[in-house]
Amino acid sequence: MKSSIRQRLEQLADRLAELDALLGQEEAIRDMEAFRRLNRERADIAAVVDLFAAYRRAESDLATAAAMEGDADMRAFAQEETQAAQATMARLEDELQRALLPRDPNDDKNIFLEIRAGTGGEESALFAGDLFRMYARYAERQRWKVEVVSKNESDLGGYREIIARIEGSGAYSKLKFESGGHRVQRVPETEAQGRIHTSACTVAVLPEADQLGAIDINPADLRIDTFRASGAGGQHINKTDSAVRITHLPSGLVVECQDDRSQHRNKAQALSVLAARLADMQLRAQQLQIASTRKSLIGSGDRSERIRTYNFPQGRVTDHRINLTLYKIDAIMDGDLDDLLAGLNAEHQAEQLAALAGEE
Repeated sequence: MKSSIRQRLEQLADRLAELDALLGQEEAIRDMEAFRRLNRERADIAAVVDLFAAYRRAESDLATAAAMEGDADMRAFAQEETQAAQATMARLEDELQRALLPRDPNDDKNIFLEIRAGTGGEESALFAGDLFRMYARYAERQRWKVEVVSKNESDLGGYREIIARIEGSGAYSKLKFESGGHRVQRVPETEAQGRIHTSACTVAVLPEADQLGAIDINPADLRIDTFRASGAGGQHINKTDSAVRITHLPSGLVVECQDDRSQHRNKAQALSVLAARLADMQLRAQQLQIASTRKSLIGSGDRSERIRTYNFPQGRVTDHRINLTLYKIDAIMDGDLDDLLAGLNAEHQAEQLAALAGEE
């Protein structure tokens, strides 16, 4: 084990002992917020320290076996113990390295999912609808809540744009690699001669901002317009200016929300989406700096970057970032994304492990 990794593990072991002492004090529960914070920190590091303790026991077993090899009668037994201890140490070292990988602070957050039709006209809008249903069904499998914030429907029932808030444990951690360009190859329903068309959509997955104040949105930087929400008519047609459009003047970002009949709720939702987009802009600016020294798994972060192709005639889905092709397009479009997401996460972890191994 590298000395730098061992040093970090020893520091965590010392910190766990310190936390146990603090939590054991009688006055610890007087400040419940601090008590909960210390308990969360303890939960985060306890499993790693337990693994390190098992690793040190295996080290001790190895040293004991080495000492026995000088005894001819015990040599065969000592060699078996040595091999067992070495195998255990190798397995535990791999687990410890993974446990030490930096954790994305956004992993537990809810998300805003944004899908926009790109090249391909009406077929692209239909594919945007297919993508939204794919993610909605995956969310249903995860028992997450999906709430449409804004949508702009096409003439044939697709979406030129749809934005949804997805609430659930680990939503960002599982879907954060979905941002990018998604391409579809299939025969459109409107194609009379059976020719395969290629069209594309862009997907953005944004972690929900903790609170608006954390993003520092200056009210003077906002232009807020209200207008009458569009609808199909009938007795429930919106007769008031409940729809809200917010323009963030410094960045030029524009967010519209009209799905609720309450102007107050539409404004609150629009501000939440704006905060998430601004936070995403800040994050991408930081990633660009990191990318100058080391290539990121998710590429440049450019929304137009093609990350995946859905080929319906061949029944395959290919993720170009990890060269993974799966021949089960029907299941994937029905929300079975586990193999794709697991592959992306494994590749990301491999890159993090390579970076950790390269540290001095």
